Amino acid sequence: MRILVTGGAGFIGSALIRHLIQNTDHEVLNFDKLTYAGNLESLVSIATDTRYEFVQADICDQSQVSAVLGRFKPQAIMHLAAESHVDRSIDGPSEFIQTNIVGTYSLLEATRGYWLTLPEAERAAFRFHHISTDEVYGDLHGVDDLFTETTPYAPSSPYSASKAASDHLVRAWQRTDGLPVVVTNCSNNYGPFHFPEKLIPLVILNALKGKALPVYGNGLQVRDWLFVEDHARALLKVVTEGVVGETYNIGGHNEQKNIDVVRGICALLEELAPQKPEGVAHYADLITFVVDRPGHDQRYAIDAGKIERELGWTPEETFETGLRKTVQWYLDNQDWCQRVQDGSYQGQRLGFTDHKDLIA
Repeated sequence: MRILVTGGAGFIGSALIRHLIQNTDHEVLNFDKLTYAGNLESLVSIATDTRYEFVQADICDQSQVSAVLGRFKPQAIMHLAAESHVDRSIDGPSEFIQTNIVGTYSLLEATRGYWLTLPEAERAAFRFHHISTDEVYGDLHGVDDLFTETTPYAPSSPYSASKAASDHLVRAWQRTDGLPVVVTNCSNNYGPFHFPEKLIPLVILNALKGKALPVYGNGLQVRDWLFVEDHARALLKVVTEGVVGETYNIGGHNEQKNIDVVRGICALLEELAPQKPEGVAHYADLITFVVDRPGHDQRYAIDAGKIERELGWTPEETFETGLRKTVQWYLDNQDWCQRVQDGSYQGQRLGFTDHKDLIA
């Protein structure tokens, strides 16, 4: 199958492409604008494969999307291109509106035009797979509640609101035009090649430098953690076996409080990187509580029962095994981290709080 992946140089997109090239026979075109979080170094292992092609372009440029569709003739599109950091969306929401909403609209229109030119059998077999987030559902209040595919949308941040809007657009193109779409909503991803402004890589890299480990509020916010390679396998399942018009929640069955994630990383570093920076007795001593972000959701947790029942997918990694692999990867790939951080990214979690004294 020929698969066009938007945002394929990002964290989840690159994991998906590595999986597709290394473990399947599919052909892949990576369509990515290469914004700050896009990094072709994440794809070095497959970059010279003859089944892989990269095009640097913007999904908002409908004519360029149409030209690539006409040339590559994909049988599926997996749409991951998005601005994705909540703190950045609070600081500057306009890019999120442009990429996540206008960009998705532009991509849908280009796709519809291409799809209508296909012979009937190819039209029926075509899939537009929209990859989204559990943050569209908002906050869970009960300790035992879980997000299901029918949970009403109640986004809290500009990021989650823009993703909710894109979800609605994709479903509208299916309802009104018959475009064969599938939608997935995933929980917090983590793993190798994660851009180091997100919690887990930020904590690992700051700890190794003896810098403060910022934790929002009291650190009791709960997230469900999904190892990115498990997610990549789930996405392939959905695009090849999912039912048109259906939504599938993808979660790792791994609920953790943020503070416990940070403490878990510190414990692993005590074991795997015992040579601490000067002046640091214990990595956990670096934990620093900072002012909470505005509108911070307290708990997300996904019920991934549907994708298990209907498509036979379950995560292979527990949080313990996945976190150990992740910490070890960052220890083994500090040159990658250094090159990423040499760019415009300066190790800050961008948001309304002034972290100058806390973070690199």
